[in-house]
Order: sequence, then structure tokens, then C-alpha cells
Amino acid sequence: MSKTGSKHLKSLADGRVVLLDGERVQNPVEHPAFRNAIGTIAHLYDLQSDHPETMTFVSPTSGKPVGRHWQIPRSHQDLVERRRAMTLWSRASYGFFGRSPDHIPTSVCGMLMDLERFRRSAPERASALQGWFEHARDQDLYVTYTIINPQSNQAKGPGEQGFEQHPGARIVDEDGGGITVHGAKMLGTAAVMANEVFVANITPLRPGEEAFATSFAIPLGTPGVKILSRKSYEQSALSEFDNPLSCRFDENDAVVVFDQVKVPWDRVFVHRDIGLAASQFRDTWAAPMQNHHSQIRLSVKLQFLLGLARRIAEINGVIDIPQVRDQLGRMAASVTMVESLVQAMEVAGEQVGPYFAPNRMMMHAATCLAQELYPQFITSIRELAGGGMIMLPSSSADFDNEEIRGLIGRTQRSSVTDAYGRVKTLKLAWDAVGSEFASRHVQYEMFYAGATVFQRAAAFRNFDWGNAASLVDGALSGYDLPAEARPSAGPAVA
Repeated sequence: MSKTGSKHLKSLADGRVVLLDGERVQNPVEHPAFRNAIGTIAHLYDLQSDHPETMTFVSPTSGKPVGRHWQIPRSHQDLVERRRAMTLWSRASYGFFGRSPDHIPTSVCGMLMDLERFRRSAPERASALQGWFEHARDQDLYVTYTIINPQSNQAKGPGEQGFEQHPGARIVDEDGGGITVHGAKMLGTAAVMANEVFVANITPLRPGEEAFATSFAIPLGTPGVKILSRKSYEQSALSEFDNPLSCRFDENDAVVVFDQVKVPWDRVFVHRDIGLAASQFRDTWAAPMQNHHSQIRLSVKLQFLLGLARRIAEINGVIDIPQVRDQLGRMAASVTMVESLVQAMEVAGEQVGPYFAPNRMMMHAATCLAQELYPQFITSIRELAGGGMIMLPSSSADFDNEEIRGLIGRTQRSSVTDAYGRVKTLKLAWDAVGSEFASRHVQYEMFYAGATVFQRAAAFRNFDWGNAASLVDGALSGYDLPAEARPSAGPAVA
């Protein structure tokens, strides 16, 4: 049997330091800020255990079933099977868990596809990465990551600001036992409920900033690690009826602080190598693999939002208005586009030695489009709902009062449902598009893959410009003026 929810809950009793609202959280599993989201993760592992043929494979090192997200694909069929497994998990949270347990392992699978890049830097670091991957896979660990330094003066690098003033995590000491790391990293999404954190640095570094060029993985209960949580939307949720999404699917975000943390050498994957620190994500197959997962999850999330948009139109009695159908049709086409790009990444996948990776060019195209698409979806749902989402009863307690319940019945009208059904649906809609939880998801979907300008630069860099240019050259070579009518040659086109 693969990892279960109860096993994961027990694994979180590791002495981790979680800080929230001015104090340390003694038991995150039972704390009202985190318990429902942690329960969602437990449910995902139970779901995996209940669907072993779809969601697991046998680890080549332990001989035991583990999550399929740990399997490095070797064929198109492997990518398809990964999609099916990831879709099941995504549907369980309607796509609102971006850092579910299948996300980071997928990225590390992409690094393992290009392990030779790590060997060229230092063979012992490559061995450490492979050894840790096998350990994490055999234990089916929930791994999150922190790969960005806390924002400070973004116009200057760590060297220009001065190491002591820069908040980012860096190597401050090393000996025969390993390195010592001090500083902080973000965004530790789901750090409160994960087992380990993969720490890296994707921001370009300059000579002299080698102390920041490190990559490693450690348990979140390691002495000196502190998880500084943002506000919990789950804790602020009035009830499941009033906040049906944020009360269960707030994966949380955190700054992870490393206070003189000792990392053993067998957990260090990049050591003072500026080039490898950036290329482990940019130039390996980590990004195509990682964003294959992200687009699978996003397609589920957009399906949910599209279904919600149609339901709102039905409740408001506008589903047969041509302009509404036009809007829903455009949204439906966008959902189909995302799903098609996921499958295109698989069909046009690339052979990487013995492995098979999603198509890099299509991955960057999908990521660029998705960053713009999500806020457009949210705006469309707002337009369809109008003032209905904000003119709702204050809480589920209003239904307990006979007089107020009568007023709700008179003012919350629909031809396809009763007042209770209308309120319930629009409460769900508000939590998806208008609440603080929803606002965080807009920010997340726009920036989880990096700033839009960087994604467009990647799309530019990876596009097959030679093919496009050959079409233009072919067209230009197919016609001309007579030789005697041609002007003298001008300057060459850059």
C-alpha cells in the first residue's frame, strides 16, 4: 500500500517551528489556521492509495508503490499516465492547490533527466541530488520549495547591497560535515503542511555572490528552520457554507527562515556555482516538467470556473441572451485551448536520452497565455454575477433566524433554484473570485512561473524562429522585379 493520509499527518509531528499571529503554533495539524488544508492533503494521499493503478508506480529502489509523480517519464504514454494521475488530485481541490505533493517532485524529475549538468559541476553534488531524490521518492515525501530571495532592493544584487543587509539565504560557513546557511527564502507555499523544503536560487547572480549559489533539501523540522506564515484565510473563514473554498484549500504561503542551519553534504546539490544555480531550473527539463503539471492543474481550475460561470448565468436567467452565450463560448474556447496545449506538449514531446519530456516551446507558450487568461476569467465571472455576489446574507446563521430566512426568500429569487440554492452558489462564486483567498489566487496564477516579461522572453528564446523565417524567405524568393528594374542593394536587414 502507498502512503496514506494518516501516515502523512503523523509525519508532521517533527518539532517544526511555525509562527503565526505573534506566537508559535504548537500543533499545525489541529490548529484552526491549518487543520482543514492539512486534512485536504491527507485526503489526497488516501485518494492515491485508493487508486493505485492510476496514481502509483513501483519504486525501482524500494519495490513499493509510490506516487506516479516520482516516475521519470520514458515515453509519451508515461506523460499521459502522469496527466491522468495529476488530474485526479487536481479535481479533488478544483485546481486550487497549486503546490500539491505532485508539483515539486515533477520539477526534480526534470533535473534528473539532465543529471550530467550537475556532474560537470561536481560529481559528488550530482550523487547527492540522485540519492536524495531516491530517498524522497521511496518515502513519498511531500516536498515544497523556496527558490526566491525575499524582496528588498530589486535593482541591486546581493553583492551591491552588502551580504549583511541582504535578507536572502546564503552559505556562511562550511566544514567536513556540510554547509551552514543563514537568511530567508520565499515563497514557502504549503511549507506548513509539507515534509521537506527544496531550497534554491533562480535569480541571476554575479561573480562575488557565490555564497547565494546553493541548492539543497532538508526536513522542515530541522533545527534553525522557522516557517513565518502569512495570514490564514482558513482561520478567517466563517464556515464551510460561507467560505467553501478558503476553509479547505488555503495551501498557505510563508517566508522560510534559516537561522544558522547546518545542511549535510549529502543534501547539497549546488555549491557556490553561479551558473548551475540558475541553469538547474532554466536549462534542465525542470521547467517543462513542472509546468506540464501546472497546466494540468490549471485546466481543471478553469473547467471549475467555467462551470461556475454558466451556473451563475442560469441562476440569473441570462443564459439565453446572445451576448452571454458569446462570453461563455469564448471562455469555453480558452479552456479547450489550455487542455489542447497540455496534450500537444505530450504528443510533441522530446526524447532526452532514455527519458521523454514535454515539448519546451509549447510549454512556454502555454505558460505565457495562462498568465493573462486567469485574470480574464475572473473578470468575466464578475461581469456575469454583477451585484449578486456582494448582496448576500451575512452568514449561514441568517438561515437559523425565521424572520431573516423569510426576508432572504423574498429577495434572493431565481427561476431555476430556491433562495437557499442561489445564496449557496453565489457564496461559492464569491470565494472563488472575490474573497481574500480568491485575490491571492489571481496573484498566484499571474506570477507562480515568474514575471510575465521573463516568461515572454523564454517563449521568444525557445521559439523555432528558423522555421518562421524560412516561410518568409520562401515567399520573398518566389517573386521579384525584372533585373533592370531593381534598385541597387540597400543595407542588410538586421
